[in-house]
Amino acid sequence: MSQTLEELGKAIADALGDRVTAFNVAHRELSINVRCTDIVEVAAFLRDDPRCLFWCIVDITAVDRPGRDKRFDVVYHLLSPKWNRRIRVKLETDEVTPVPSIIGVYRGADWFERETYDLYGVLFGDHPDMRRILTDYGFEGHPLRKDFPLTGFVEVRWDDDLKRVVYDPVRLTQEFRNFEFLSPWEGVDYVLPGDEKAKPQ
Repeated sequence: MSQTLEELGKAIADALGDRVTAFNVAHRELSINVRCTDIVEVAAFLRDDPRCLFWCIVDITAVDRPGRDKRFDVVYHLLSPKWNRRIRVKLETDEVTPVPSIIGVYRGADWFERETYDLYGVLFGDHPDMRRILTDYGFEGHPLRKDFPLTGFVEVRWDDDLKRVVYDPVRLTQEFRNFEFLSPWEGVDYVLPGDEKAKPQ
């Protein structure tokens, strides 16, 4: 299986030339890296070439790497029902450079691109309806970015008096606790509650 994927990766890289910057096979999965500007041509090739026939788009997501200039890896997962193969296509982009939309190649990419925009803030150029899809109206920030606070900025609740949804600033309802992490091998030098009932040995 991995030999076949290696051959497929080489065939794709040869056919697409410098559009493919790298490819590898790991854990019986083929991944190719492409330039951001070439994703539409690459997607069309993967869909139409008889060696590929990746007709089905499974997912589009992103990985946030805030230490890099191009902080996002946008990741496409495609499936070939004809050849029973999967491929992962990756590209790099930053917070302001739009990634070309592949809706013209895969109609099903519509909501996946909107989810990636909503959760990571990755922009997709030429998308017909680039608005949030999972978070609420007026939501600030992108919750899957690594610099987004774990508590979020606001909390949403239903107000029975106002008969509507209310947005309040987040407040922590209890103090942070100080936990004492003890080694189970050494034990403690004081009697734990309940141990006073045990018989000494």
